[in-house]
Amino acid sequence: MGDGGTTPSTLDLGPQALIVARLAEEVGEEQLDAVTPCPEYAVRHLLGHLAGLSMAFRDAGRKDLGATTDTDPTSRLPDVTPGWRAELPKVLGELAEAWRDPAAWTGETRAGGVDLPGEVAGIVAADELVVHGWDLARATGQPYAPDAAALDAAYEMLAPSVDDPSRGTIFGPVVPVPEGAPLLDRVIGLSGRDPEWAPTG
Repeated sequence: MGDGGTTPSTLDLGPQALIVARLAEEVGEEQLDAVTPCPEYAVRHLLGHLAGLSMAFRDAGRKDLGATTDTDPTSRLPDVTPGWRAELPKVLGELAEAWRDPAAWTGETRAGGVDLPGEVAGIVAADELVVHGWDLARATGQPYAPDAAALDAAYEMLAPSVDDPSRGTIFGPVVPVPEGAPLLDRVIGLSGRDPEWAPTG
């Protein structure tokens, strides 16, 4: 897929999941109420969202459809649980493991209450981890270098949405980036975020 030649069946979500887990590990308690690039989310809500999406896409990969895969993520404001520091890395690891099974990439599954092919769901999971990893890093002042294969998959998914009239219901308007900008900046711009966003900006 894309420049890296990664095919869906060989895309390992583990490296990107580990990057997100390490970012979360460095979040201080005093940062939980800090702003993020997601206007409606503080850091605590972003972490809660990451936990929820990890469970949803873990179960989507397992084809274990139910409450976790049927819930619209916009139906409520997510938040951290008392045990989030142990829970988040655990479910991120389970997400990665679920998508190492080639069967996860075949057939139909569901995530966020939406039925979609397994191959698409896996790429959406990669995009979620890449973009929300950037959100978390920016909000907490941490350096961020996403997994190259996951970043490539996110670009492959987001680039065609530029001309999709329905993208406004999923992402914000595309934020233009300079020609020749790094791939991460292009992905972030395609997701409707300003790559130059900073907590004081």
